Amino acid sequence: MAYEATLLLGVLVVASAVFMTAAGGAPSLEGWPRHALQAFLVSVLAAYFLWCWLRGGQTLPMKAWHIRLVVPGRASVPPGRALLRFVLAAVLVPTGISLLWALFDPEKQFLHDRIVGTRLVSVPR
Repeated sequence: MAYEATLLLGVLVVASAVFMTAAGGAPSLEGWPRHALQAFLVSVLAAYFLWCWLRGGQTLPMKAWHIRLVVPGRASVPPGRALLRFVLAAVLVPTGISLLWALFDPEKQFLHDRIVGTRLVSVPR
């Protein structure tokens, strides 16, 4: 998760620069410009994760750690499940609930994966 967070920091910095440039400079981040930036950044994160998960089931850090997102019995992750996984992970991971769940889950799966029906599996090297 630390590797993913480091990569995402770079993605968010670039996305913020794009937003600021498109807005004609650094707008006051009060009111609607702040909400617009937040919505834009969440959209960028969703696009990053969905693109990676739908095109092979792996983000760059997942490739480095030989982990793949799968749906048992399916060749690929359906878009609806990928989107639901993103939304649930965005809510559950920051609270620690999903991480705590994984510590006690018999198969070490996250709560958001259990709910959505996805699994993280090891990929042979």
